[in-house]
Amino acid sequence: MLVFNQYAKPLSEPGGTRHIELFGRLDGWDYLIVTGDRDYYSRQRVEADQKHFKRVRVSDYEGNNHRRVLNWLTYCLGALATAFRPGQVDVVYASSPHILTPVAGWLAARMRRARFVLEIRDLWPDSMVDLGHLRPGSLTHRALKALEVWLYRRADRIVIVAAGWHEYLAALGIERAKVEWVSNGAEPADFDLRPDDCRPLRDRLPVHGKLFVYTGAHGPANGLDALLDAAAELPDHTFALIGDGIEKPRLVERATGEGLTNVHFLDMIPKRELAGIIGAADVGIHVLADAAVFRHGASPNKLYDYLAAGLPVVTNCPGDPHDIVYETGAGMAVDSSDLVAGIRKITELDSSSLREMGRRGRRYIQENRSRTVMAGRLQRVLDSVLPARQ
Repeated sequence: MLVFNQYAKPLSEPGGTRHIELFGRLDGWDYLIVTGDRDYYSRQRVEADQKHFKRVRVSDYEGNNHRRVLNWLTYCLGALATAFRPGQVDVVYASSPHILTPVAGWLAARMRRARFVLEIRDLWPDSMVDLGHLRPGSLTHRALKALEVWLYRRADRIVIVAAGWHEYLAALGIERAKVEWVSNGAEPADFDLRPDDCRPLRDRLPVHGKLFVYTGAHGPANGLDALLDAAAELPDHTFALIGDGIEKPRLVERATGEGLTNVHFLDMIPKRELAGIIGAADVGIHVLADAAVFRHGASPNKLYDYLAAGLPVVTNCPGDPHDIVYETGAGMAVDSSDLVAGIRKITELDSSSLREMGRRGRRYIQENRSRTVMAGRLQRVLDSVLPARQ
C-alpha cells in the first residue's frame, strides 16, 4: 500500500505522526508513506529516509503564493513517481490537505489498477475561504469545489477525521455508506512522564503559578492572539507555546513588545520527547480561530495529546472538542470568544480538582480515541476495500 501525505513524520521528528501511528498498528498490511523532504513548519530540507517512509524532493516557498502551489505540485510529481516502483500495490491511500495530493493518489491508483482511499483531514477549499486565502465564488474557488466533489465520487472509500463531516459530505451527494470516521487520537501509555529520558518541561523555563501549555502550529487558523490576551490578564501564571508556524515571529514580537515575561516560546520537539514531558504542565490549551469551517467539526491532535497526558484542557473549539471536554468533565469548554474567561476560571481550581479532570480525560481517550481503537477502525476500512484479504 502506498500512503500519500506530504507532511507525514516519523515519531523521531516533530510534526504529524498520525499515519505511522495508525498504519504501524495494522495487521497484514505492508505500507510505504510517501512524504515531502521539507519540514512543513521550518521548511528546512530533511534528507534521510526512515523505515516505512520515502521522502520526495519538493521545492521551497515563502508565504501563500504561486511558489507554495509549486511546492504542492513537485510533491505530487514525486509521489506519482513512487507508483512505478517494483512491487505490488493494492491500495493507494491519499490524505489531504492539500487537495492536490488526493489527485496524485487517484492517478497512482489508476496506473497501478489499485483501490483508491481518500482521507480528508481538512475541508478544502472551505477552510481556505474562511481563513481569507481564497475569495468565495471566485473562479479558483468554484474550480476547487468541483475538484473536491469529483474526488469524493471517485474514491472507493472516504476516511474522515471529524464525525461532523458526515453531514457536509451528504449535502454534496456522497452516500454515507462510502464514508468512515477514523478520528485523530493519542495512546495514553505514550504520554507517561519520562524524566529519565526527557528533560522535564518545568526545567526548561521559569515557572510561577500554574503552567499552561500549547503545542502545535502557530498559524492564522490557531487563534493564538487569544492565548496572549489571557497571558496579559493573568501575569501570575506561566504560558509555554511549543511549535512553529508562519505567525510565530509576529506572536513573539507581540509578547516582547507587551512585556509578557510569563510567555515562553519553545521550538518544535520530536513527538516521542514531547509525549514524555507535556504531562508535567498543569493545563493544556486548545485554541482555534473563530472560523465557520470549524463548526462542521474538528479532530485536533493536540486536544487528544493533552487528555492522554492526563492534563485538564481549556478549549474554545465548537463541536466534538467542546462536547468531549464538557461531557467528560475534563476541563473548560467555552465559546470561541471566551478563551480568556475559561483560562481564568480554571486558575481558580485547586490541584486535586485539576488532577481529577485529567484522570477523566485520560480514561476517555483510552476507551474511545486511542490510536489502538482508531487503528481497528482503519483496519476494517482497508480490509473491506479488498474483501479477498479477509
